[in-house]
Amino acid sequence: MAALGDLGIKTISVSRLYRTPCFPAGTGPDFVNAAASVVCDFPPTELLTLLHLVEARLGRERNQRWSARTIDIDLLAVGDLVLPDAETYRHWHDLPPELQSEIAPDQLILPHPRMDQRAFVLIPLEDVAPDWLHPIVGLTVAEMVRMLPEIDRAAVKPL
Repeated sequence: MAALGDLGIKTISVSRLYRTPCFPAGTGPDFVNAAASVVCDFPPTELLTLLHLVEARLGRERNQRWSARTIDIDLLAVGDLVLPDAETYRHWHDLPPELQSEIAPDQLILPHPRMDQRAFVLIPLEDVAPDWLHPIVGLTVAEMVRMLPEIDRAAVKPL
């Protein structure tokens, strides 16, 4: 969190740490996941650039989509903002699984596509923002967690 603070990003709250299966499955060791609520004066695209800078400072190299990585800091949402628009969001959200590992958007998509389907995102996020309402899905984080398959929820273990 100090690395974020050094860049003018103030941390409001941080979730517990969770051990989660690697994603995609079988690509490496388990991950440690957490979520944080932050405030800053940067527009979302600039904030994402700063998050990538922190990753690089901590040894992250972006060579291949979903490859093994030392750290991964995702920008999940900015309030109820949908970027660039609902149609583009839906395109990336509904992308067939076989294409998800092959292509990546060339622009920031908010909320983060498919976050509503991922226990490793939602369970830590529930610690810091259980009542955040997904502007497209129309459910709170707590409601999205309850809709996840039990096997997915059980795989996310507090440390």
